[in-house]
Amino acid sequence: MGSYRVMVIDDEASNLEPLERILKSDGAEVSCFTDPKEAISMFRTGQFDVVLTDLRMGSMDGLEVLSAVKVLDSSVEVILMTAFGTVEIAVEAIKQGAYDFITKPLQKIQVIKCLHKALERRHLLNENHSLKEELNNIAQEAGEVVGRSSSIRSLMDIAGQAARSRANVLIEGESGTGKGILAEYIHKAGTASEGLFVKINCTAIPENLLEAELFGHESGAFTGASRRKKGRVELAHKGTLFLDEIGIAPLSFQAKLLRFLQEGEFERLGSNETQKVETRVISATNADLKQGIKNGVLREDLYYRLNVIHLTVPPLRDRKEDIPLLAKKFIEDSARKNVRDVPLLPSDTIDRLLNYHWPGNVRELQNVMERMVVLSRSGIIQVEDLPAEINESPRRKKMVNIPLGMPLKMVERILMDETLKSTQGNKTMAARLLGVHPRTIYRHLENPSIEEPTPPSSQPVEN
Repeated sequence: MGSYRVMVIDDEASNLEPLERILKSDGAEVSCFTDPKEAISMFRTGQFDVVLTDLRMGSMDGLEVLSAVKVLDSSVEVILMTAFGTVEIAVEAIKQGAYDFITKPLQKIQVIKCLHKALERRHLLNENHSLKEELNNIAQEAGEVVGRSSSIRSLMDIAGQAARSRANVLIEGESGTGKGILAEYIHKAGTASEGLFVKINCTAIPENLLEAELFGHESGAFTGASRRKKGRVELAHKGTLFLDEIGIAPLSFQAKLLRFLQEGEFERLGSNETQKVETRVISATNADLKQGIKNGVLREDLYYRLNVIHLTVPPLRDRKEDIPLLAKKFIEDSARKNVRDVPLLPSDTIDRLLNYHWPGNVRELQNVMERMVVLSRSGIIQVEDLPAEINESPRRKKMVNIPLGMPLKMVERILMDETLKSTQGNKTMAARLLGVHPRTIYRHLENPSIEEPTPPSSQPVEN
């Protein structure tokens, strides 16, 4: 468990000495007090992880200590010590924010086990709070597009520049990577935000209705057209038209779309009157458009009209450092949507999410997190709660060659360097993978590398 700081409060001094011995044997730094008021004064100046307080005391009882501690630092866990006859009050204390209670006479195993669980909860709360703060900062910078990876930051930099223009944008990426969210970001952040963001999925509408849906129609233009209807292009005047799955749009439709892109003009189906609009076009596809041109299913001139600014959204497996932030966002969104408490996300569960390949990308992660929120009973998303395909996902290992006879210090440096490369410089993730404190990674980066001769023979070591 390592070193941690515990404040112990009991107005009977004879109870403090055995407790202090138990806690120190576990590596804790212990501060003992017989006066609860003096303890609270000291609490203001010190940094404690857990407060262990008796429930029944003269000048100030355990419930008052609990209330004072939570006001001063809500992240510190409070455990109450109680005699058999006051268990009901202790249960009430838990409702008011205490972590747990232990009954007297105290047993070493009982005390240590309860403390360790409290420390683990405090660690989880702090870790989730840090993720939430980072998520809020990123969300303020980039709207709904969440990520801290270098690939996403580079993508958002180009998207921000594109948003400040009226140029057409083509977004490519695998299914579920968030192409539609990126398109909405460009709309909201750009000059077209005064108008509507209008979507049309080129595969969801039958071919014979696609033209009418996009450009509108007059009454009687075809069977069932009982009245005039504006098309999506008109609705997007002064705004953005988002063409999803453009790679498999019918060729007959592509010709009319090309004319609109070139001239900004169109006619409603069943009309000879030319309409003119100012509409910014963003397209998205998960297909290989250049291959589509070769196969004759996409017009080359249309491709170049759509592809003024090209953006590629990376798959989730190539931006794994974004998974903790995305998971936290989806947990909070799902809790709000389903009117549930926000469960905690432990580091071992995050590790399992990091090891999974995510064939369904961000959409799959979002669905998994909603499922976990809905089915959570303990308030913590444990590894065993994850779907089988994630829980049983094999850990993909990278091999690093370590020459025989290399000094241990050099081995450590190589492993830290290679792990930092694999996490794209994310120090927190590198520390988690190596099982060390982040400070170890920072100290490693502050010290210059020491080059030593490499013996000829080598054996692979798994990282």
